[in-house]
Amino acid sequence: MATPTPTAAQQWTTDANEALSLSLVRAPDDKASLWAREVYEGFHPTFTYPIFGEEEKIYGYKELSIDLKFASGSLVQYLNVRYAEKLPSSSTVDDVEGTISKFIPPGYYTDEQKFLERVEHDALNFKPFGQKIYSYTRAATTLTKGKNVAISQVLSPEDQETVDFEVYHSTWHTPGFREFHRRMQLFVLLYIEGGSYISEAEDTWEFVVLYEKRRRRSSPDVTTYHFVGYSTLYPFYCFPERVRLRISQFLILPPYQQDGHGSALYTAIYQHVLNSPSIAELTVEDPAEAFEDLRDRNDLKMLIANEKFMREGFGPEAVSSNGGKVARTKRGKSRTMRAGAGKMGPPAERAWLEKWRTELKIAGRQFNRLVEMLILKHMDPTDERAQRAYRLQVKERLYRFNYEILMQLDKQERQQKLEETFQSVVADYRRILGHVL
Repeated sequence: MATPTPTAAQQWTTDANEALSLSLVRAPDDKASLWAREVYEGFHPTFTYPIFGEEEKIYGYKELSIDLKFASGSLVQYLNVRYAEKLPSSSTVDDVEGTISKFIPPGYYTDEQKFLERVEHDALNFKPFGQKIYSYTRAATTLTKGKNVAISQVLSPEDQETVDFEVYHSTWHTPGFREFHRRMQLFVLLYIEGGSYISEAEDTWEFVVLYEKRRRRSSPDVTTYHFVGYSTLYPFYCFPERVRLRISQFLILPPYQQDGHGSALYTAIYQHVLNSPSIAELTVEDPAEAFEDLRDRNDLKMLIANEKFMREGFGPEAVSSNGGKVARTKRGKSRTMRAGAGKMGPPAERAWLEKWRTELKIAGRQFNRLVEMLILKHMDPTDERAQRAYRLQVKERLYRFNYEILMQLDKQERQQKLEETFQSVVADYRRILGHVL
């Protein structure tokens, strides 16, 4: 069958996601320090509908190419629009540069040579804003793609082939940060579905920004900083005199994804919460499924590594002598625990749970889910009493959480729906546990 001939309109229409190319540009000496697998230029957005409309199309050009480049540290921008042909200007022909310029701060470069000179200058002079709250180190030669990459903390900083990563906390009051955020915030539109700019008039926003800190091979005493990702945080009043800190936006740029940096950034935020007496707990605003998984994996690892929590919860057999890991049999399988060996039951002791939830500063629903996952993992599948107690514990939480919807059903439908939800939740718990233990 012959390929249909494009209509005249289709010939002049371009997919905005494909046309827009993003780059994090480094100075020549910094590029020379990269390994072959490290590519930070020429990646594309996931979404462009906030900029170019719901259909993410640009009309009026043939062979359209949009280059939006950022200095890898300071995020100073360069914009260039190229095309082979353009229709005569009219109300239907999109003004590409004019449209993009509404979403980035004024003063962006259009002269590439001047932009590259600025990149060279900023490489030596740009430093992160705010206070460093977390850091970790990777071996540059062994960076591998994968969701469960371990975060190494013990590599030698003197080794020229190690890469440091640092997380900084800022607010609107941090000198220079407001201008930096205006260059950074475009990534929210391009990579978070439904993402939007936050208001600078809301004074209480907080920010955590993750940077790569890299030594130059040619001059090991010179270190430069490169933007990796960031998160926005919003505090809400929590009676009587503390706040709940809510993660609002959270992103890692594509060149750094699947390398464990999202987990590191989340860990940095959680440690910041634990270390701040004024913060009562950490919550998340309308999380995407991928972020929920990231949060679950990291929260579970944190609980499993907490030897006191695991011992109280499941008894002394739940921890080994090597840092709170779950006890295992000779065949490597997790050892099941008898019911009643610890506070986890099932059913779990509510007062004990609330004491730990408050101490660990985890939101109620999230903590209950984590506890249910851990009980599921340790519970003896042949213990019918424990199985029934667990079912009732989970269903009680689901019933309270979905009360208004369930009460619209008759009793039989309500029981059926609750059972279906329970089975779905348990299946998802098993999936998440498979990535952690």
